[in-house]
Amino acid sequence: TPERNTVCKRCPDGFFSNETSSKAPCRKHTNCSALGLLLIQRGNASHDNVCSGNREATQKCGIDVTLCEEAFFRFAVPTKFTPNWLSVLVDSLPGTKVNAESVERIKRRHSSQEQTFQLLKLWKHQNKDQEMVKKIIQDIDLCESSVQRHIGHANLTAEQLHVLMESLPGKKVGPEDIERTRKTCKPSEQLLKLLSLWRIKNGDQDTLKGLMYALKHVKPYHFPKTVTHSLRKTIRFLHSFTMYRLYQKLFLEMIGNRVQSVKISCL
Repeated sequence: TPERNTVCKRCPDGFFSNETSSKAPCRKHTNCSALGLLLIQRGNASHDNVCSGNREATQKCGIDVTLCEEAFFRFAVPTKFTPNWLSVLVDSLPGTKVNAESVERIKRRHSSQEQTFQLLKLWKHQNKDQEMVKKIIQDIDLCESSVQRHIGHANLTAEQLHVLMESLPGKKVGPEDIERTRKTCKPSEQLLKLLSLWRIKNGDQDTLKGLMYALKHVKPYHFPKTVTHSLRKTIRFLHSFTMYRLYQKLFLEMIGNRVQSVKISCL
């Protein structure tokens, strides 16, 4: 006011401001884990959290589970469940076993359709340095190359990314996430990163189903036909016989005949 100066106070815990301003609001610290990254320096009232990822995460723009990995893991879900399916899977997976406490937590928090995906995702993170898992990742990378050929050239504008994120069901990926992704990811990775963020925000819902929903509800004039065609082509590719061959080659060979017999009886 004309009589007294502005009185400032520190940002509360979990927020920061690196501006000298009487109007700029405090901003929330970046959630590194939600971005699939590691917290390497905790933020304070004047600085944001500093995030980093391992080499694999950096290569994939901090994406914790790629579209191909997600499709592959979800393909391993039986259409019918035997009572001990999850226990058989835990015992049969090579490498470091997912402990009983984690398995029980997965059972409590997720539906039977989601449990296999959650288990395989956790197993992958625990065993990413195992040779068998490296082989799986290498083969899935071939799938990722095909996905990149379909949608990596889309180069969506900020407005188009915002429209697509708004068209997805459930909790939305906000403008701040979109802007941060555009700054930190290559153009060919931005859409994949934002779809990954949407999945995380929505409790690991099926990304492809969410994308199918968005394409049904997005207005045609917001997107070039080539983009919607590429996205639909990606969905068809990840639902195709290609994923079944990948599943046969990697998953069944990896866990052996014991789980194969369970899987076949469930088809």
